[in-house]
Amino acid sequence: MKIFEEADGIAEYSKCVEISTNAALKEMIIPGLMAILVPVVIGFGGGAEMLGGLLAGVTSSGVLMAIFQSNSGGAWDNAKKMIEEEGRKGSEAHKAAVVGDTVGDPFKDTSGPSLNILLKLISVVALVIAPLLVS
Repeated sequence: MKIFEEADGIAEYSKCVEISTNAALKEMIIPGLMAILVPVVIGFGGGAEMLGGLLAGVTSSGVLMAIFQSNSGGAWDNAKKMIEEEGRKGSEAHKAAVVGDTVGDPFKDTSGPSLNILLKLISVVALVIAPLLVS
């Protein structure tokens, strides 16, 4: 605590945020480009029918995955809360639930909902290029 108090006002918290934000943005360049380029390549390379198949597959598998992740993340979170309400904090079941909650939080808070954005992006790109595919 002494070290923390001595660093207060001296530590450059914004620099830490900047470093992690820049690293995260760099890591998202390739997945972001894939979301835009895959429908374009499939559409112009395979035609409208193949693009329709891509959209059907992306939508059906993406929706199921998003629902799975959101529900399982919530279930892990609720399991930990239930064990704590029963007064079993520190037990083996609680330790396992904490591990599950650690996995579940990103599922329900980030990964599941972000699939919605990915599905919309792929669908919008496909809809924008669709008139160009019809001869």
